[in-house]
Amino acid sequence: MTTPLAPGVWGVLATPFRGADLDVDRESVATLARHYERIGATGLTVLGVFGEAASLAPRERADVLATVVDATELPVVAGLTSLATRPALEEAALALEVVGDRLAGVMLQVSSARPGQVIEHLTAVHDRLGVGVVLQDYPVASGVSIPGGDLAAIVEACPFVVAVKSEAPPTSVAIAALTARLDVPVFGGLGGQGLLDELQAGAAGAMTGFSAPEGLLACITAWNEHGFAAARAALMPYLPLINLEQQPRIALAVRKELLRRRGLIAEAGARPPAVAFPEALAPAVEAQLAELELEVGLALGLQAAAGVSR
Repeated sequence: MTTPLAPGVWGVLATPFRGADLDVDRESVATLARHYERIGATGLTVLGVFGEAASLAPRERADVLATVVDATELPVVAGLTSLATRPALEEAALALEVVGDRLAGVMLQVSSARPGQVIEHLTAVHDRLGVGVVLQDYPVASGVSIPGGDLAAIVEACPFVVAVKSEAPPTSVAIAALTARLDVPVFGGLGGQGLLDELQAGAAGAMTGFSAPEGLLACITAWNEHGFAAARAALMPYLPLINLEQQPRIALAVRKELLRRRGLIAEAGARPPAVAFPEALAPAVEAQLAELELEVGLALGLQAAAGVSR
């Protein structure tokens, strides 16, 4: 039996690497996962697009999942990289083997513009393994665009879908259409850029990565307790950092550098073809973190408490 995902923040975990060979840094994986649990995240999304899952070997994927399971008690959504059914089945089986009953679902991207093919793809994964499915509509990553009506029809045909991750801009418009038609929770992504509008459109929360997830949590908590004005006020201090981080082509590099400067990962390296952090942005990164530390008390210099070696 599948259960819809609980609302809130499902943090999309970066995969930290170390050394010249860019080996998976399990210690930093654990530190980052524990931070999400400590600040109150609902769950973790591991091996997503920004988790660089496509660059990981199967054994490395298993190591990342096992590290997260050992480090926290949070439920896990495991991202699947492949758009084809047979390799997706292998990835899902690995996730189920490692995560076990902590597996809240596997995340599959919309793999075709033809609804029937997507339904067959999702059904094959669910029927073989019995896992819930998070359907991700992220055309920038998948290369597949699908009308919102077709996306809703896919979910209606697949009762085992436990959530939709909507990342086809304009996301607030897409989410409003989906939530009006579906009972399944719909989450925003894209680093939190549209979070406030997405909540107004009926989003259940955010399933995304951001170097200061405290801001996403503050916004959603304020929305649930006090409504729009409070949520806007809670998110405002973080918006310049969200904007800095979500720049095309360098977003991953900027996020990892911010996480490193916060002491949440030891090194900021990303595997090719991802680009390196542009040092020209170092003053902006430093200034924005300093401002957040002053304005909202964002914790910096966490490496000593978190056990991250630098």
